[in-house]
Amino acid sequence: MFSFTRVWKTKEVRNSLLFIFAMLVIFRVAAHIPVPGVDPSALVNYFQGNQFFGLLNIFSGGTLQHFSIVALGLAPFITSSIIFQLLGMIVPKLEEMQKEEQGRQRINQWSRVLTVPLALLQGYGLVLLFNQQSGAKLFTAGTADLFTTVLVMGTLTAGTIFLMWMGELISEKNLGNGTSILIFAGIIAGLPNYFGQSLALYDGSQMITAIIFAILVVVTLGAVVVMHEAQRNIPVQYARQTRGTRLSGSVPSNLPIKLNIAGVIPIIFAISIILFPRVIAQFFLNARTEALRTAAQWVLQVFQNQLVYGIIYFGLVFAFTYFYTSVIFHPDRVAENLQKQSGFIPGIRPGKPTAEYIAWVTNRVLLVGAVFLSMIAILPLVAQQVTGNASLVIGGTSVLIVVNVVIETMKQMEAQMSMHEYDM
Repeated sequence: MFSFTRVWKTKEVRNSLLFIFAMLVIFRVAAHIPVPGVDPSALVNYFQGNQFFGLLNIFSGGTLQHFSIVALGLAPFITSSIIFQLLGMIVPKLEEMQKEEQGRQRINQWSRVLTVPLALLQGYGLVLLFNQQSGAKLFTAGTADLFTTVLVMGTLTAGTIFLMWMGELISEKNLGNGTSILIFAGIIAGLPNYFGQSLALYDGSQMITAIIFAILVVVTLGAVVVMHEAQRNIPVQYARQTRGTRLSGSVPSNLPIKLNIAGVIPIIFAISIILFPRVIAQFFLNARTEALRTAAQWVLQVFQNQLVYGIIYFGLVFAFTYFYTSVIFHPDRVAENLQKQSGFIPGIRPGKPTAEYIAWVTNRVLLVGAVFLSMIAILPLVAQQVTGNASLVIGGTSVLIVVNVVIETMKQMEAQMSMHEYDM
């Protein structure tokens, strides 16, 4: 059973938690250091009235609202990782590199390098977006000149590299994914203000909306916990002794296949992708070419349609659940390890038949998990249509990320404590 007393008494785990906490404090301090040349108060008022930028703000960990030095968050690094993982499914050489530790390290290094131009591009895009909002007076000088543009791009890129380095340091402590933990910290930091604003909107006539919101939070919490814990156990037998071609005795065990192997990563990937067309479309709203302006307006109108947005969001979460699972879970390697350990699945021949059977079970279990995760992701969109409260979209996504990160971190701490107790 998980106990915080045991966590505190385990020196290595305690030191790791204190280190992560220190990193999160530094992150939150950086999140309140604004980029020079931007009016923070004007940004706060603007973000409160804009649903699209509100979602961008949540994804950046709450740093975009103040246009801080880490306003881009880890979005460029996540985008870079997605690009190389997609290339790994297309380019055979990259696929072979992903199977080896040295190859994975080299791909990670390439992802870090690609993060720099992506951050510069996204920083320039934000300057263009804010320049278009002339009525909001987001820049202290009215509009961003060349010096301000270069300053903002360089500052935001440095902030993203800083967060990427910080996330890798957190991941090295083996208490969860550093990227997810940083996003989690940004969401938690913004929850008091978010709930305060939501409660301020509710009066006696909106009691039904408040009740629906509360039910939504409880259902999402419960569903995510159930989904995270659910698994399909494949029976496995391990041979005790081999005499010629006969097995003498066996030890029964199970091979657990989780309902959602990918965790919260599909949600992060889906948000990153679904924001991309809208950001690009914003660039071309004032283009000189009529066709580009028309196309940009059409893209924005399509994504403003909540039905289309929900379908795309559902599809992306579903697809990324399968995609990321294929990246981190390899049935052929599991079958190979079983054979090396003299393990077998009753009724299934070792080797390739075992790998095919594990893949068959995984795909069917994952179908339920992918549909479940996608439905929870769009549940706030359904509630928005009923209540008319756009903030529910942001709240539902935040709850989904927070619950997954908390559960994963607790499991990692339990595993670390069990390992140290075994060593003692």
